[in-house]
Amino acid sequence: MKPERILFAFGTRPEAIKLAPVIKAIQSRRDNFDVRICVTGQHREMLDQVLRLFEIVPDVDLDIMESNQRQTDVASRILSALSSWIENDPPDRIIVQGDTTSAVAASLVGYYHKIPVAHIEAGLRTGDRLAPWPEEINRHLISVIADMHFAPTENARQNLERENISADSIFVTGNTVIDALQQMVEKLESSSSLLSALQAKFLFLDPQRRLILVTGHRRENFGDGLEQVFSALRTIVRSNSNVEIIFPLHMNPNVREPAWRMLSDPSSPECRRIHLVEPLDYGSFVYLMNLCDLIISDSGGIQEEASSLGKPVLLTRDVTERPEAVDAGTVRLVGVDAECIVTEAAQILTDADVYRHMSQANNLYGDGQASLRIAELLEKTFRRKLT
Repeated sequence: MKPERILFAFGTRPEAIKLAPVIKAIQSRRDNFDVRICVTGQHREMLDQVLRLFEIVPDVDLDIMESNQRQTDVASRILSALSSWIENDPPDRIIVQGDTTSAVAASLVGYYHKIPVAHIEAGLRTGDRLAPWPEEINRHLISVIADMHFAPTENARQNLERENISADSIFVTGNTVIDALQQMVEKLESSSSLLSALQAKFLFLDPQRRLILVTGHRRENFGDGLEQVFSALRTIVRSNSNVEIIFPLHMNPNVREPAWRMLSDPSSPECRRIHLVEPLDYGSFVYLMNLCDLIISDSGGIQEEASSLGKPVLLTRDVTERPEAVDAGTVRLVGVDAECIVTEAAQILTDADVYRHMSQANNLYGDGQASLRIAELLEKTFRRKLT
């Protein structure tokens, strides 16, 4: 029997990071799998950085990126373009990751063409249909379509079972982002030239100051929410001369405009210790996560990575689909209330006991072997077809 043709479909930087170790693990099993890679391209520059880093070459690039595109535009273009492409070269299985528009659209294409779909990072839930938006509903839709659910944690497995997903189709594997993170950390530790290059890249950071790494991109925070967060950042720096901030800006203009307006005032002394930088390649970002003392973010994946690295996180969201780190005390939900963010940051940076408790590294989200488990499970499924 010929190898099973596997299609990976994705379009954003986080998807690429989390899928890269899975792609490599499955590509190494050439006797059983024929891998095809389709990128949708809605994160153009940031996606391409990851593809180069992990040496992944797409078989097709739908290149659907347009400025200020709406979710309906993204979904409709992926549905049309991907459907047309697979009609000429249909895979035996489609693999999607997470909760993006590209993931849910590729899942729908699979369903329309009666192609089985496997979902990596399945079962994450907040219970709030509008937070994160539209990711919460995207996950629900993919779970209805998929026939294999790779859940990162026991909590995620239980979420799926409560929704009457067959227990036989759910597999707890850990999160593949920890695989990618560990591989990147090992690369940084083993390459003195790479480490030296990164140190030179960030020479503008003062090693005598406490470093806060900031990210922000959630749609539900656009407008007043982000402005509250940015106001808090200025207050944190103004009230503590021993703190500086680095903020890699997302490409979305809804993030960039208020960030530049509120955080780059040349007449403001505190803004001199707030460094707005362009989006970073994954290696640079992992280097900063390792270097920093605190992370303030609305990201999903950073909650997982920070827990593995032992970095406290203030999560600028009201709910999270990753409750394990909150329960363990390494992540605190602070929403977008400026006063709350300032108060929590001050406590973490000044109370040694609080910091020690929040900076305990752990394996809440995996041990770095999730990709191998997923590859082995897919291989077992394929072999059963041969008997």
